[in-house]
Amino acid sequence: MSELPVLVIGDKTVSSWSLRPWLALRQADIAFEERLLWLHRPAFRSEVARYSPSGRVPVLLHDGAVVWESLAILEYINETWLQGRGWPAERAARAHARAIAGEMHSGFAALRRELTLNLRRHGAPLDPGHDAAQDIRRIVAIWEDARARFGAGGAFLFGAFGCADAMYAPVALRFLVYGIALPPVAQAYVDAILALPAIGEWRAAAALETD
Repeated sequence: MSELPVLVIGDKTVSSWSLRPWLALRQADIAFEERLLWLHRPAFRSEVARYSPSGRVPVLLHDGAVVWESLAILEYINETWLQGRGWPAERAARAHARAIAGEMHSGFAALRRELTLNLRRHGAPLDPGHDAAQDIRRIVAIWEDARARFGAGGAFLFGAFGCADAMYAPVALRFLVYGIALPPVAQAYVDAILALPAIGEWRAAAALETD
């Protein structure tokens, strides 16, 4: 029998990369063991070195495999437990989903820098700088295009929840905590992400963190 997968993550308050595979596992109702490492404690480097060759979280441990990068973990989840359902079935839609997931993975540096995920943030809405505002416009365009072309079957980018949604879920949380005003299609998508029980679970756990 396959062993229970172990997902090593960082603080739920701030670790957007940890949220991505965690959410994919929860949405697919895959049992796993969670091991949380506190990112800002002095022991983090020595603790994470026990699990991750990159010295970063998240990392998935399963049946001898060590997968230490969020998008690679999503692919592993898709291949191991989802029988390919993490990506759209139709070839063009699947290629599109992988393209926008890759764009999220490698891009939007200004957004990451200016709208750092912090689920404890309270205060006035942020007025983004020029570069971050450009990133926000691009993300809104990505969401609107995917919803218009491929999203008729449900509330998510390609209808049903999938790996592309896992990649963009932390952005929805960023828009929430920074009070970013969005056009209707993008706001509806954020609302769909926020309505997921797993997102509610993540946010509730973050609210209890003390670091």
